[in-house]
Amino acid sequence: MVREFKYRGHTLEQLQSLSLENLLTLLPARQRRSLTRGISDEKRKLLEEIKAAKNSKGTIKTHVRDMIILPSMVGVTVHVHSGKEFTPVEIKSEMIGHFLGEYAMTNKRVVHGAPGVGASRSSLYVPLK
Repeated sequence: MVREFKYRGHTLEQLQSLSLENLLTLLPARQRRSLTRGISDEKRKLLEEIKAAKNSKGTIKTHVRDMIILPSMVGVTVHVHSGKEFTPVEIKSEMIGHFLGEYAMTNKRVVHGAPGVGASRSSLYVPLK
């Protein structure tokens, strides 16, 4: 049996039909404060691009990592800049209320190789041949 998604007791369709003011009451304090202070021009432009991309399925690239994921953004793939490259993020309903930047990591996992000659005191005595 597939579990139906609910965000604080509301289905995705109900969330999409809510106005921004009513949606704010459901969001956590940090996200609520960010949205009540106003949406910047960059964020407004991103929302317009997402609305247009829902119809045309175009790619969206953005540097706006602090954009809060809203119910109207669900189903769109946004390429978020990670400092070096654009990471594709497919927005799902479980991501509502989180920031875009949370899904585009800015650092990679460190993978150490074998130590080279001179890396430690014991490796000084390893023959080169």
